[in-house]
Amino acid sequence: MGFFLVDLKRTVTVAPRHLHAKIHDHAIHRLVTLVEGTTSGQYGYIISVVEVRRPLPPAVIQPGTGAALFALRYRALVFRPFVGEVLDGVVSTVTRHGVFVAVGPLRVFVSAKNVPGDMEYDESEQCYVSAVQGSEDRLEVNTPVRLRLVGMRRDATELAAVGTMHTDYLGSLG
Repeated sequence: MGFFLVDLKRTVTVAPRHLHAKIHDHAIHRLVTLVEGTTSGQYGYIISVVEVRRPLPPAVIQPGTGAALFALRYRALVFRPFVGEVLDGVVSTVTRHGVFVAVGPLRVFVSAKNVPGDMEYDESEQCYVSAVQGSEDRLEVNTPVRLRLVGMRRDATELAAVGTMHTDYLGSLG
């Protein structure tokens, strides 16, 4: 899986009303609030701040506002998927063009031609069902699936992926 610990930096602004004995605690809380759950195109999804380097650097007072600026160094747990990686997820949306699968914070599109070869879209039930006699396999909302990433797009604030379930051992896990 694409989970990594990375060392990062971020400047945090603390308003003048928080300039008291617990300013360092407030600066760390502000850092956690600002970065957890966000996306960095370079590093991936920032899941959690694991550690903030101590001692904290001295604050720089911003002229005109009186706010304190802290240049904090921290270690974070990030999720960064790679092309070719096999991941487990849950189907979140089904259309005739394919399915969207939620893999944690990542949303992966699997086109209709990349779902398992024996499955066809059923317009009446709005899901993919197996065309094999006696098989109960279905791809519908909330179905757990396994897929392989075949493409990724990274930009500053978002990761997008395309996947396939059209090979052995991939597809519905339910």
